[in-house]
Amino acid sequence: MTIVEEASLDESEERQLARTLGQQYELITRDDRLDAVAKDIVEHFLGRGFPGKGLVVSIDKITTVRTFEKVRRYWDERLARDEDRLSGADLGPEERDLLSQEIAFMHATDMAVVISPSQNEVAYMSERGIDIKPYRKRIVEEKLEDKFKDPQDPLRIAFVCSMWTTGFDVPSLSTVYLDKPLRNHTLMQTMTRANRVFPEKNSGLIVAYVDVFRNLQKALAIYAAGGKAGELPIEEKGALVDALRAAIDDLRAFCDIREVDLDELAKLRGFELVAAGRRAVEMLMVDDDEKVAFLARAALVDRLYKAILPDTRANEFSQLRAATKFVADAITEYTEHPDISGVMGRIEQLLDESVAANEYLIPAGEANALFDLSTVDWDGLEEVFKQGRPRTAAQRLRSLLSARVTALVRLNPMRVDLVERFEKLVADYNAGSINTETFFKELLAFKATLTEEEARALAEGLDEEQLAVFDLLMRPSPDLTDAERTQVKRVADELLATLKRGKLVLDWRKQQATRAAVRVAIEETLDRLPEAYTRQIYAQKCDTVYQHVFDSYWDEGHSVYELAA
Repeated sequence: MTIVEEASLDESEERQLARTLGQQYELITRDDRLDAVAKDIVEHFLGRGFPGKGLVVSIDKITTVRTFEKVRRYWDERLARDEDRLSGADLGPEERDLLSQEIAFMHATDMAVVISPSQNEVAYMSERGIDIKPYRKRIVEEKLEDKFKDPQDPLRIAFVCSMWTTGFDVPSLSTVYLDKPLRNHTLMQTMTRANRVFPEKNSGLIVAYVDVFRNLQKALAIYAAGGKAGELPIEEKGALVDALRAAIDDLRAFCDIREVDLDELAKLRGFELVAAGRRAVEMLMVDDDEKVAFLARAALVDRLYKAILPDTRANEFSQLRAATKFVADAITEYTEHPDISGVMGRIEQLLDESVAANEYLIPAGEANALFDLSTVDWDGLEEVFKQGRPRTAAQRLRSLLSARVTALVRLNPMRVDLVERFEKLVADYNAGSINTETFFKELLAFKATLTEEEARALAEGLDEEQLAVFDLLMRPSPDLTDAERTQVKRVADELLATLKRGKLVLDWRKQQATRAAVRVAIEETLDRLPEAYTRQIYAQKCDTVYQHVFDSYWDEGHSVYELAA
């Protein structure tokens, strides 16, 4: 192993490195070259399709710090330009919003140098114009490794020379900026830092500022097993472009069969796009299999497109990808529980129409929004059905009812029969046993059933929590008089009051003593059930109610009912 591959370099090793590499070292560490690399890192990091974390690997400790300082300078310069543009009056509302998002992202992004300590490093670095003390202070005092591994932490770019290049797994790491000659095991290990699986991450990206591919071939000959001769574990952007073109061709053929012309859709804007998009959604939402088939193809196109960014070769596909995403987002809006992600998708689609790949702005994180089902315009859905979009109306109604029945069952496990009825209805539609019109009418009838169920707690004089325990005690139950039925309601109310008076403490499910206290409280309270409850039925009810409490109440004040409030 050569000096450049050592896991840690002290000052004497770095001097030896310079002598060993000679002109190559001098070239790599030239100030004007590092300027160009730093500027490219800033532009590339802000232009990627997946906003994961980045690792910058430099040739030695001094160059690591110098690269960090240059990246920090170009980062601040771009941020200042963005803020100047934002203060101008020539921006449209969408562009202003997207620029604001990038500015917020840049302000929030943290960067750090991570290098190993060495003797006399303060004096050694100072002689070369670097004050290492603030960098070392962060490394010693902060848990930088934990921060970098946390996908939500703002530490998004780390600058290293040997640390973290081997045996360090960060699934959200999407880009390695390699500015260091590597060979054999170290090269393989460094490259695999970017290949971990993470949601929305299509592939890891290696941005090599030095020629490592010949060394990669040699490393594969030594370490690879089971692969084909000459096969690389990485793909060049050109291969991704070809893969994207093939994915688009497949999607285009899929849509053509269903009378949806993606190329024509990509040419439309504004109200024309909305109208054509509605028709496309109607044609593609035949059943669940058709929806899944389209959305899977659209997702592949989207992932490959993002993997190519910020390469300008992505521009060739931007309009068609935007049209595909527009339709996919619309289908998702009609088939999933509503949140603001659809709005974010539309904003991103507007960006795709007007901004080149190397100016791609990173969108803000999507946030879930609470959705009040009582505000749904049910009559409006019937109007959509009458306007000639029956599949769209049926799928939207199905989505809303799915969310509604899921919420009801979460609050009361005895409503599982509603889930079974709903799933059978959907299965019959997907199997072609009923047509869209019948499906829509059956969904409306099911909605009426859910409305009746929601009103039952009020009719029984109970709230949702009490009704859940009451149902568990009554289904099944022995024959009861009206007075005994009232007694069961009273027991349900007393049980919840008892549990909430100090039994459901913090983390009660984790300790045997607290679990036992809850169990005893349930048994003692249910012992006041009517005499019609035999000992066998009583024991069964104790087990059932305890399981419900264990599943639904996490600790004091936290339960499924709190989330539903």
